[in-house]
Amino acid sequence: MPAPNHIPPLARSLLRRDFLRFGALGLSLPQFLSLNATAKVAEKGFGRAKSCIVMFAWGGISHLDSWDPKPSAPSEIRGEFLPIHTSVPGVLVGEHMPLIAKQMHHMTVVRSVHHRAPSHRSAAYWNLTGHQPPKLDGDWNATRNDWPCIGSMVAAAKSNERVNEALPTAVSLPYPLADGGKANGQDGGFLGTAFDPAIFRPTSGDPYKGVSPTSGHIDLNFPPGLNDARAHARRSLLGEVGSVIGSPKDTASFEQSRQDALEMMLSPDVRKAFDLDREPRRVREAYGDHICGQSTLLARRLSEAGVPLTTVYCAAGDLNGSRGDHFDTHGYNFKRLRRDMLPPYDRASSALLEDLHQRGRLEDTLVCWLTEFGRTPRINGQAGRDHFPNCYSVAFAGAGIKEGHVYGRSNAIGYEPADAACGPADLHATIFHALGIDPHLEIHDQVGRPFQICDGKRLPLFA
Repeated sequence: MPAPNHIPPLARSLLRRDFLRFGALGLSLPQFLSLNATAKVAEKGFGRAKSCIVMFAWGGISHLDSWDPKPSAPSEIRGEFLPIHTSVPGVLVGEHMPLIAKQMHHMTVVRSVHHRAPSHRSAAYWNLTGHQPPKLDGDWNATRNDWPCIGSMVAAAKSNERVNEALPTAVSLPYPLADGGKANGQDGGFLGTAFDPAIFRPTSGDPYKGVSPTSGHIDLNFPPGLNDARAHARRSLLGEVGSVIGSPKDTASFEQSRQDALEMMLSPDVRKAFDLDREPRRVREAYGDHICGQSTLLARRLSEAGVPLTTVYCAAGDLNGSRGDHFDTHGYNFKRLRRDMLPPYDRASSALLEDLHQRGRLEDTLVCWLTEFGRTPRINGQAGRDHFPNCYSVAFAGAGIKEGHVYGRSNAIGYEPADAACGPADLHATIFHALGIDPHLEIHDQVGRPFQICDGKRLPLFA
């Protein structure tokens, strides 16, 4: 049977299979679609989120010093930071997250995540794509055979719901991730370059130290001598030339990027979305005059404009051998967290939740705090903590997520999950569910091969 036009192309094969199965019951296509939609709406939280903002703590944030403190553990485990009370009785966080503590009544913290990948790039791949990396311990060159990042998969699944064709399909802020080379799992992978997230950096805010040399920002303002009329003429000319001579295959990505940038420059709505100067000073100051805070504010504006998923990397782009502003705290863990990393992370996160709440948008915006892994419970000889995928914490808020809730539990020293263990695929299934995407949806690579978008099970986090 021909696929109806209003159904996303990427979902058609799965829908066809289900319809054939239910067709034996004598259901017409409209009846089947109505039944399917009713069943999905009945599931708690399904489709509540119109958009998602992911706050990613690149480097691996120490769960014991942030989301899951262990005040009763020995000193070599619990560390220097004291636990503090939150707005939810009985729920504690580390002392350098005081603003997040005041927002805990909006949040669910998951303290039982784990996997088996001990290196940054393999662990980040697992958390950014929701799929096990081809190498658990070590690096490999990022290729178009890799799984797409979650922003790209969401963009593909919602390709028929775009609010503004000039907007990027997905956005990452403020820098690309690197650790001895480009980190895997942060682009469109086998979906192709059309689904690569656009990478932007706000023009204001103190930058991170140790920034990757590939970082930068796209300026949506017209250069001197170019205005709307000339830009429109240039776009037409580029289209005509391209149709005559074609584009070499190896330059297709460049041509696509150039065309996307031009489309964004020509769209007043898009340029408005990226203009942080339109925000009141008090709002910009609430997020913090730091690249983390300004990137988070920009993520909120892009979410409102219609970008389905925006990822904020809350750290410098390149880990630079554990030097710079990131959460890879092998040495001087407490000093670096206290001085450099937790204050902007705390402020930006808190401001985002308060801002969304005040604007009435927390009900339809999902916010997720992810990372690649935790840090070792035992402090090493350099007053640091090392890589630790055995157990770590993440958090969710908005879009029907339970408020003031803790899911799962680590053991007494944060070494392993003690209850409700889960993994990256389950986190992704939860995000897809909130966005109204069936985790069994099939997406296709550039030669048409089908892949199930997620193999996890959504967590019971919805009220």
